[in-house]
Amino acid sequence: MSTATLNINLAALADNWRDLDSRTGCETAAVVKADGYGLGAGVVARALAGAGARSFFVAVAEEGVILRKALGEGPAISVFSGHMAGDTEMIRDAGLTPMLNSVDQMLRHVEGLPGHPFGLQLDTGMNRLGMEAAEWDAVRELALGQNPRLVMSHLACADTPEHEMNARQLARFHEMTDGIDAPRSLAATGGILLGPEYHFDLTRPGVGLYGGLPFVDARPVVTLDVPVIQVRDVAPGETVGYANAWTADTPSRIATISAGYADGIIRAMGPNAALHAGSTGVPVVGRISMDLIGVDVTALGSDPETLQLIGAHQSVDTVAGFAGTIGYEILTSLGARYRRVYAQ
Repeated sequence: MSTATLNINLAALADNWRDLDSRTGCETAAVVKADGYGLGAGVVARALAGAGARSFFVAVAEEGVILRKALGEGPAISVFSGHMAGDTEMIRDAGLTPMLNSVDQMLRHVEGLPGHPFGLQLDTGMNRLGMEAAEWDAVRELALGQNPRLVMSHLACADTPEHEMNARQLARFHEMTDGIDAPRSLAATGGILLGPEYHFDLTRPGVGLYGGLPFVDARPVVTLDVPVIQVRDVAPGETVGYANAWTADTPSRIATISAGYADGIIRAMGPNAALHAGSTGVPVVGRISMDLIGVDVTALGSDPETLQLIGAHQSVDTVAGFAGTIGYEILTSLGARYRRVYAQ
């Protein structure tokens, strides 16, 4: 194979859902937006349904349509972006539940799909999606009278447990929702780990299912093995890659591997990145280009057939650190050219 192999451990994914579910006394949903965090929404959703998940969240209605085809009737599929103009037929035909974010969305939904299920999203301080307090106060009784399936908000700083914003948003959510009959939801992965006061009636883990931080106890879900196309000797003073970005100080053995920024290996990680041959780390040299990366394999003593970027010796969050980003970006950037292999 000339393309990298992305191995996806569905058993680990299911175990991560079960672990997070065991930490709560409420329903545990699963977030499978962005094509299941880059791993294939239909495949991962079916694995999560097999583990016990009955509610799923996506970012936009189009993702919900794809997921409905994969899951069939039965599971609830909620849409974070709510009911956008042009979404009405998709929401109706796929049986989606939009999380309404504004008065305009609520009017669009009630007028376009009277009696169709919906949820409500409130802004408790993140200033991203959801109704702010004044807007909520104006429509609260009307909205609750339509029997929403869920009232939710989203934590801005749950990955930092000691951050004061967590307690502030929790208090605000109580102020905005205490006394209502509808189920409530505040916690994603980080919120689950903050403790039971954040759990309410439903939690919505996302990145933790896929092995990412802040769920440090997660089982790894992905490994990424990249084939070596060619290996060459580079003499002292010779350079590798675009712009002569790396110069050999000593006789070096350089492997060129079949992946690049077109495959989601972010160009900025180049000077800091490493791959592994077994337990031995080998550094990237030169610039990461669109389809190719140079790696110094001198220390191995023999030429490898593949090198591993993500796996037992290097987590997705470690790789993210090479580029000064987060595991979410690495996962959701994993390239379409990879050969995906699913293990049960």
